[in-house]
Amino acid sequence: MTKYKNATAFFHACEGLEGWDGCSKYVASGAKFTAQCEPLVEIETVEQYCEWMAGLGKGPLAGCSYIIDASSFDDETNTALFFGTFTGQHSSDGGPVPPTGKTTKSQYVYALKMNDEGLVEQMTKIWNAPWALNELGWV
Repeated sequence: MTKYKNATAFFHACEGLEGWDGCSKYVASGAKFTAQCEPLVEIETVEQYCEWMAGLGKGPLAGCSYIIDASSFDDETNTALFFGTFTGQHSSDGGPVPPTGKTTKSQYVYALKMNDEGLVEQMTKIWNAPWALNELGWV
């Protein structure tokens, strides 16, 4: 179950705000990223996403946290799924507006397609970004 173990380690590194330095050992070269949500439209690689997440969590949402609500691995498709809840408060500089002091509890899913070497080769984030941005007072 090395693929699931590596997917889990990647998830924790990414959500733990380790950026590309902490995530790269779990990711295949050139791994693609997709999401159907406005804040992530221009992000095309897993590396870019890892850096975006670290910047968000070390900037406007400093002190943010996450929990895994559920996870699974599909051996037939080599895909790991992580359903999580992210909690963050806009109490630091950065973001589209001055600190609002508002908090979001935003649910999301990571779908991580793993290659034969047990590395992430494709990541999809499923996230209701407008909900989170509204809770933070960013829209």
